Amino acid sequence: MVRDRLVERMPERHVRFFSKLNPSVEIGDYFFVHAGVRPGVGLKEQSMSDLLTIRKGFLESNADFGKVVVHGHTPVERPEVHPNRIAIDTGAYVSGRLSCAVLEDDQTRFLATGGDS
Repeated sequence: MVRDRLVERMPERHVRFFSKLNPSVEIGDYFFVHAGVRPGVGLKEQSMSDLLTIRKGFLESNADFGKVVVHGHTPVERPEVHPNRIAIDTGAYVSGRLSCAVLEDDQTRFLATGGDS
């Protein structure tokens, strides 16, 4: 399996780091996750699969998730702010542009490498 071969070649400190990562984190009014959440399921009840891979259902949803979901997994040309979610994946592996959200008080702004944000 490719995963096993990768882990065998990684420095132990990297394996420990990755093994301790949380699949999501709530900070203030925001829920940070890799891919997104399933509408109609509480944030604390989300499946690992949805947190890491969901697209269909989540991206089209106008549901109030209780927090603004900040996510990647689905590349967009520029970061997108929606009432219920913020998409920040600008496809760095293809575009060369890595983006991040700066969330301060009631302000949202973006920083990016490799071009304008």
